[in-house]
Amino acid sequence: MLLLSSSRFEEHTTPPGHPERPERARVFTEAAARWSARGVRVAEPRAATHDELARVHQDAYLAMIRSTAGRAAMLDPDTFTSPESYEIALLAAGAAVQAAEHALDTSETAFALVRPPGHHAERDRAMGFCLFNNVAVAAAAAVARGVSRVAIVDIDVHHGNGTQWIFYDEPRVLYVSTHQFPFYPGTGAADETGTGAGQGYTMNVPLAAGATDAVYDAAYQTIARRLDEYAPQLLLVSAGYDAHADDPLASMRVSTAGYAAIVARLKEVADRHCPIALVTEGGYDLDALGGCLDATVALF
Repeated sequence: MLLLSSSRFEEHTTPPGHPERPERARVFTEAAARWSARGVRVAEPRAATHDELARVHQDAYLAMIRSTAGRAAMLDPDTFTSPESYEIALLAAGAAVQAAEHALDTSETAFALVRPPGHHAERDRAMGFCLFNNVAVAAAAAVARGVSRVAIVDIDVHHGNGTQWIFYDEPRVLYVSTHQFPFYPGTGAADETGTGAGQGYTMNVPLAAGATDAVYDAAYQTIARRLDEYAPQLLLVSAGYDAHADDPLASMRVSTAGYAAIVARLKEVADRHCPIALVTEGGYDLDALGGCLDATVALF
């Protein structure tokens, strides 16, 4: 496995008390150091290019985010920039692309340990702590290389509205999400399945608050069957760990072992079909986040 990690992700700062805080990046770098000591390769990420970002975001939106460089801004009630945020968001998106490219080029798993997260960012707006949609940028890069079946599986407790809408009419990208519902951001009902050529290429599995490991295991058995039908050429995981029982932002009851079981099931699908790359999303209890990262890396 290749881990993409940088202490620079701490440079994106948020207001005091904000859950998406620089300490999360410290958890990432500490995990990378632990696994590096055990022989796992760790590399510094590169910045995403304008062309990579422009595949999924509108030019006017990219210009707006670029205009925040060097200053603090509130983009919505949840989403903030600090002077370094633009540059760090470029690194987050670039790391996601690197992870996908590494998986495609070598068939070795790659895991991008990044912040800010990405799956709420839409084509033309920041949302839910997210500036650029990192996993969407990675998926679009794979499609641009000629990959015709990319699967994105979003294991975050929140629905990835941004990822869904970006690829809602795109049959070359299958988007699958498990999430607490009803809950922020309000999207992700089971009847949201795609439109036009993308009809049937969005699969939402909304779960009631309090869902346990057993509930998630049943959901991922169903998801694995859909993934096998699709036979992806690349599997991307939006690795959000905020369905953990200890997470302060949601009401799910997934254990660290339960998260390991989710990723293990996705790894089994990848072992049958394709390379796999992972990109971090949420996860706001620092101890639970570190434990879930270790449990994930240990599988590979």
